[in-house]
Amino acid sequence: MKLFKLILLCLFLFSKVHANTIYELIKIPNLEIYNIKTENKLRYLYAKQPFTIGVDNNINCVNSSKQDLKRKYTIIEKNLNRYTKDFLKKINLKYIVLCEDLSISGIKTAGIPDNIMKTLIVDIKFNEKYFERVLHHEVFHIINDTYKEIFNYKIWSSYNPKEFNYAECSTCTKKIGLDTYLEPNGFITEYSQSTASEDMAEVFSHLMYGNLPKVPDPILKKKIEFIKKGLLKIDENFIL
Repeated sequence: MKLFKLILLCLFLFSKVHANTIYELIKIPNLEIYNIKTENKLRYLYAKQPFTIGVDNNINCVNSSKQDLKRKYTIIEKNLNRYTKDFLKKINLKYIVLCEDLSISGIKTAGIPDNIMKTLIVDIKFNEKYFERVLHHEVFHIINDTYKEIFNYKIWSSYNPKEFNYAECSTCTKKIGLDTYLEPNGFITEYSQSTASEDMAEVFSHLMYGNLPKVPDPILKKKIEFIKKGLLKIDENFIL
């Protein structure tokens, strides 16, 4: 009986120490390991309990059921396996946090990227229709934040018609539609018209997901080439 109690105590202490270690690394509480033995060295964590983070405690997410985690993990891993260990290291992405009902300042969001903490929080319950594409969209924000000099907003904006102006922020506009335009005119979705950063992320996500129009219009063609060239500057071996 004493041995059994000792084993339980050791397991408890190990679990607590491990949880504290995770917190010290990425400053998100209530996380447990889902899988860290991946080929590209991504470390998948999940919310064991709801958490609140941020300077103003404005980021919230809740825990998911084991069934939902298992189902969505397969989809997430399949998509994120597109990125090699070397590329992920170059863009500062190491940890994927899985939870649901993710929001920032009360606004629902598919993901929250943080290249400083090398972390991407993913809402596994985000709209199924766009879920896989959105994963790549959020990865691009990590890329963009790490290499702002490569993905220059002024150069990107110069491709648009002179009369067009982006909004000051992605939440400062009602252009939030994620449906892919059948006949895009420089913009692949309505959301891509919100800010330069979101526009880039939308083009990148369509490149990775493979649903760009076969014959893009002249503006969109310039944007696609801009993204491709930027990626190769980061990693000459990057494969779309």
